[in-house]
Amino acid sequence: MHEALDSFYQLTPELVLKAVERLGLMCSGYQLALNSYENRVYQVGLEDNTSVVAKFYRPRRWSDKAILEEHQFTFELEALDIPVVAPLQLDGDSLHHFDGFRIALYPLRAGRAPDLENKTQLEQLGRFMGRIHALGAAKPFQYRVNLNVQTFGDTAYDYLLDHDFIPQALQAAYQPLVEDLLNHIEDVFAQVSAQSIRLQGDAHAGNILWKQGKQGDVGSPYILDFDDACMGPAIQDLWMFISGGRDEMESSLDTLLSAYTQFHDFDTAELRLIEPLRTLRMLHHTAWLAKRWDDPVFKHAFPWFNTAHYWQEHVLALKEQFSLLQEEPLQWI
Repeated sequence: MHEALDSFYQLTPELVLKAVERLGLMCSGYQLALNSYENRVYQVGLEDNTSVVAKFYRPRRWSDKAILEEHQFTFELEALDIPVVAPLQLDGDSLHHFDGFRIALYPLRAGRAPDLENKTQLEQLGRFMGRIHALGAAKPFQYRVNLNVQTFGDTAYDYLLDHDFIPQALQAAYQPLVEDLLNHIEDVFAQVSAQSIRLQGDAHAGNILWKQGKQGDVGSPYILDFDDACMGPAIQDLWMFISGGRDEMESSLDTLLSAYTQFHDFDTAELRLIEPLRTLRMLHHTAWLAKRWDDPVFKHAFPWFNTAHYWQEHVLALKEQFSLLQEEPLQWI
């Protein structure tokens, strides 16, 4: 495993081009590293003046079956004219192996960040997420993670403690706080009993590109990066599109869900899961950074992580989440 990770950390521009050309494409020599940390992702220029996006998967994170299941989901969505960015199929294959690496190639898509305060854009996102979930509810994933308290909360908590990331001076505050949070969240999940469906899994503005429309046309989104596709409650693919004060969030929620429910039913009981899911995301994200802390890219990109100040702020943020968990959930007005 360490040898595979060492090669991944030392992936060179020459090897990237060699891998793409081995798949039958002729490279121009242009290459640009894109903003990705979990995997290594590059825009690679081709001799016909087009580009592809080459994704080199982090070793040992997903099995081949889990990756192919993600790909298949995007192919099914693409067939329904839902604007996901699915991998290219070369000679019938979407997942390729080269020199110990697993690689997928994607078409290059251009766009800008969505404006989540734009009601028309938010409505479009709601409709497309409703369509994604209508298909996602048709059958389960077999090889991908089920988002729940154990997979996103307990495992994160255990990893941070077992690997001595929590400073000794904060452990007395951290341990009972997180245990109380996880117990409370588990109770909420049990009370809501939401249906678990196939999800994009990491639906936030950074995974949406907005394609400019013609004059007077709001355009449409490209929905990117199903790398975190999982089983879970529908609200997981919706809550990160709303922000602000309570009134603002409920207004955005109304816009989003009014569009969403044109294509798929929504159980309003899942609104109780928004703050629990936000808390699980915070815990999971912190453990994700810790698990990748031997990767030089992470040390460069997140220099503030694993400092005394970081852990103090993390504990404070979790205390604030505990207070938010006691408040009434958002309402669909």
